[in-house]
Amino acid sequence: MKLNGKDVLICSCEDTMALDGDTIAKATGGDGTLRPARHLCRVEMDRFTDVAGKSEHLLVACTQEAPLFLDALEDMGENAPTASFVNIRERAGWSELGQSKNKNITAKMAALIAEASLEIGDASSVSMISTGIVMVLGKDDAAIEAARKLGDRMDVSVIIEGGAEITPPDVMDIPIFMGNVETASGHLGAFEVRVENFRATVPSSKSKLEFTGVGEGGISTCDLILDLRGGTPLFSAHEKRDGYFRPDPANPGAVAEALFTLSDMTGEFEKPRYVDYDAGICAHSSSRITGCTKCLDVCPTGAIEPNGDKVKYDPYICAGCGLCAVVCPTGAAKYSLPAGDSLSDRLRAVLGTYTKAGGETPVLLVHDDTFGRDIIALSARHGRGLPGHVLPFTVNQATQVGLDTVLHALALGAVQVAILLPPSKRADRDTLLAEFEIIDTITDGLGYGKGRVVLIEPDEPDQLEAALYVDALGAMPTGDVVGMGRKRSILRLGLDTLHRNAPIQPEEIALPAGAPFGKVEIDTEGCTLCLACVGACPTGALKDNENMPQLSFAEDSCVQCGLCKNTCPEKVISLEPRLSFRDEARSHQVVKEEEPFLCIRCGKPFATHASLNHLTQKLSGHAMFQGGDRLDRIKMCDDCRVVQMTVNDDNPLAHGTVPIPRTTDDYLREREELRAKAKQDMKDKGITDGEA
Repeated sequence: MKLNGKDVLICSCEDTMALDGDTIAKATGGDGTLRPARHLCRVEMDRFTDVAGKSEHLLVACTQEAPLFLDALEDMGENAPTASFVNIRERAGWSELGQSKNKNITAKMAALIAEASLEIGDASSVSMISTGIVMVLGKDDAAIEAARKLGDRMDVSVIIEGGAEITPPDVMDIPIFMGNVETASGHLGAFEVRVENFRATVPSSKSKLEFTGVGEGGISTCDLILDLRGGTPLFSAHEKRDGYFRPDPANPGAVAEALFTLSDMTGEFEKPRYVDYDAGICAHSSSRITGCTKCLDVCPTGAIEPNGDKVKYDPYICAGCGLCAVVCPTGAAKYSLPAGDSLSDRLRAVLGTYTKAGGETPVLLVHDDTFGRDIIALSARHGRGLPGHVLPFTVNQATQVGLDTVLHALALGAVQVAILLPPSKRADRDTLLAEFEIIDTITDGLGYGKGRVVLIEPDEPDQLEAALYVDALGAMPTGDVVGMGRKRSILRLGLDTLHRNAPIQPEEIALPAGAPFGKVEIDTEGCTLCLACVGACPTGALKDNENMPQLSFAEDSCVQCGLCKNTCPEKVISLEPRLSFRDEARSHQVVKEEEPFLCIRCGKPFATHASLNHLTQKLSGHAMFQGGDRLDRIKMCDDCRVVQMTVNDDNPLAHGTVPIPRTTDDYLREREELRAKAKQDMKDKGITDGEA
């Protein structure tokens, strides 16, 4: 069978799973028949090579023996086709129902093959270059021992903290220094370490290593860091910082593993650019007034920092957890692995093919390609395996799945989305649970009930099985939603589909605080139509009218970032988190409008009634506006205000008497004048100098 230009080969793995080639071919829409092999990697290897000799691209439903198949293709030389592989054994066929032609398991196999046949674009990447310069940090001889093991292949130096007595090495084949490591920054290939009290070794050290008495401070650069101090790590989420190794110094196995990895870390390394950031729709800040800080709050590595009114992503530090994209209300942060709209294409292929093949009550099990893959394989080999209706869906990080992905999957017919969270990601669970609360509120409000998205945190395969072998939730309407574009467009498509087919179709649903949907409430009595909120709104939810004083609001565009509320000088704006399905929520509705105020002198429109009334009240008691018609000048345009001041004031530029500067001569003269006056007074009274 040929599918999307690929020749598909499937194998029952010596009849350890039942295969229905006809159903799979029909459901996937493949061209031709699909005849399963029994032992493709050994007995039927000729069949593989025969198909390969006529193909441009192979899709083989086996991952265990992929190296063997690739070796066979390599022997074919330049005429060999390209090949990709998909696992339908541990992920589908090896289940307690896999020995029979179970409808759901066959549908799942078809879904997995259809997904694997898609062409998925590569994400963009950044390059990091390591020349092998390693800094080893430690407190005792163990740091020097570790450094010497790396010394043959790497350029190593050691910084010792504390006052431990260290035996001088016979040969000083690596530089050793004493110092206090204060801070560090950077990434693989570009670390900077700030060290205080930095001192070099004394060559004449005899029984213990001595250091020079003069300590200095400075910054040392390196490509890699091996931290054997055992204290506070140099970085937050240190295990996610490329090039920084911090094994437990009391665990020889962990230290040996770090040394083994370090010894091979020279050259150029490619790292995916996990986040596609669109600053144009970022709601972080406006005119130095802060709105949304969600990405800054959840980033575990410090890869995001404020950058004026926007934020700045450091792709070299980003560890790819995806939490920023999950919480971003506007979609300014978009997870780009896989690239483009590939995630939506995969969801449609998996759920659409499963349904077409007759599968029922599909549960989408989202997992990563490390812990999640391994625990599923363990369950298949030693336990019950995955239930037939549970569709494994691999992503780069389980924490990258947010509102848009879950609602998209539900709109495609998934009865539940289960996130398999590995132990290394448990610290991020609260962020995901906050998103799940919003989803529960929406699905419950539409009559689908709660629990349509769950978090599974297993340590053992039997815990995974206990969470999955439960009664399936009620079916969801099946749709075909094409999730294109950024987060808001995908959300709206999914929500409209769910609402259109929902048991209950409310006009609005109240949401918990922090939800990225809602209404802006404006006290129109206190609003002066200054339109500061319009300038601050990053999504265009608030809009003015160039032809008249008017403020309008489109609820569908509001992300509840709070910038309008924080910017409003009159403090008349509040936020109401909710999800509206009304037609008027999709377009701008006028909140307040006025006829423009006309200049009382020339009749030209120049302001709003509300703003002038507000100014009049504020300035009525001000000294500059007392008397005559001075307060009326506020009601005049700029030109007429100047004319009025010039015509009606005798001297509009008068500002009082300018004092004459006083000099030393003035003070001396005054002193002499006072003395002369005093003498004259004495003389007039008949008083002599002696009597005085």
